Amino acid sequence: MSKNEIYSVILNSFKNFKNKLSLHEPWINTSDIGIVKEILSKKLVSTSAERIINKFERKISKLTKAKYVVATNTGTSALHIALKAIKLKNNEEVLIPDINYIAAANSVIHCGGIPHFVDIDISNLGINVNKLEIYLKKKTTIKKGKLINKKSKNIIKAMIPTHVFGNACDIINLKKISKKYKLFLIEDSSESVGSFFKNKHLGTFGDIGVLSFNGNKIITTGGGGAILTNNSNLFKRCLHLSKISRVKQKYWEFNYDEPGFNFRMPALNAALGISQMNKLKKILNKKKKIYLKYKKYFKNKKSIKLLEPINRKSNYWLNAIQIDNSNKKFIEKIILKLHRKKISVRPVWKQMHKINYLSKYPRMNLSNANYIKDKLLSLPSGVDIFK
Repeated sequence: MSKNEIYSVILNSFKNFKNKLSLHEPWINTSDIGIVKEILSKKLVSTSAERIINKFERKISKLTKAKYVVATNTGTSALHIALKAIKLKNNEEVLIPDINYIAAANSVIHCGGIPHFVDIDISNLGINVNKLEIYLKKKTTIKKGKLINKKSKNIIKAMIPTHVFGNACDIINLKKISKKYKLFLIEDSSESVGSFFKNKHLGTFGDIGVLSFNGNKIITTGGGGAILTNNSNLFKRCLHLSKISRVKQKYWEFNYDEPGFNFRMPALNAALGISQMNKLKKILNKKKKIYLKYKKYFKNKKSIKLLEPINRKSNYWLNAIQIDNSNKKFIEKIILKLHRKKISVRPVWKQMHKINYLSKYPRMNLSNANYIKDKLLSLPSGVDIFK
C-alpha cells in the first residue's frame, strides 16, 4: 500500500465521526456541573473537607478492590509519593520502559534516584518480560537481599511498568520477576481506570498502583490521581506524605515530622470525581463501541494494524494503529494533514533515552522500542466523537 493510500485509509476511518475530533475530551454533563456548583456554594473546595475526598476514595476502592486509596492532586504526585513511600535513596535505580510518559522518570530523579530504561513488548507496549529477564541475569547480582547493577554498583530498588492505553502489560510475569529480584513493583496505571486482567483491576498487582484523573483520562477530576495499595504501612506513609507530613496534635497546632508534600486532592476535584464515577459504566460501554468500530474498519487493511488487548479486559482509553514501513517524517506528515482537517491524532511518546537530560542514564538494548516508535499513531477516542 502506498503512503497516499495509507493516508486515505486512515482519513476514511473517521467518516461517521464528528467534523471536529479531539484526541480525548472528558465527558462532562449536567450532573457533573451540578455537584461542582453545590460544592462551590457550600465553600467545600479545599483539602479540609475530608469526608468528600474519602467518599471518592471509597468509590475507587470499591471499583479496584484495593484495600487502601490515597487521592492526590495529580497522577505524577502519586508516583512521586509512591517512590518516597518505598524510601528510594540517592543513586538507587528504578527500571522504567523506554516508551513512556515523562512522569515516572521525572519522579525518580526528583527523589534522587536514577531511571534505568528497559525495552518494551511490541504487542502491548509494556516492559518486555523475556528481554528483561535475560538482561537482569547478565547485568545484575543479588547481595544481602539487594539487586545490584554490576556496572554502576548501584542498588536497583524498583520497577515501574506502564499499562499503555488502558491495556494490561504482562503484569503477572513482571510481578514474578520483581519477587525473584527483590524489587518493589509500582504499577503506572494512569490510563487504566476500569481495566482488568484475570479479574483484578490494574494497579492492584504490585506493592503500589497509581491512577490518573487528568482531563483526558477515562474519568476526570479536572486534575488528580490516586495511590492504590493493600499494604497498611505503605498506605499510612503515602497518606502522611501527601498531607505535608503534619503530625496530629491539637487541631490549631502546626507540627511536622519530615519534609512532606501538599499533594492531597482538593474536595472540589473529589466531588467531580464522585459524579464521574457514577457514570463510569456508561463511559466504558461507549469506549468499547468506539474500539469495535475501529476494529471492524481496520480489519484486513494492508500495512495498518489496530493495537488490541489480548485476553485482557481493557477500558479502551485510547485507540492506536501500527503502520508498517512508516517513519518519523511520514507520521508527522499524516498528523499535519489530519490536524488541518481538525482531526487530532498524535504519535506515541518520545523514547525516554532520546530526551536530552535523560540520555545519560543507563539503558539496555532497546531494539523493540527503536523499531516501533515511529510506526504508532493514536486516534481520536473520546466518548462523544460519533455524529
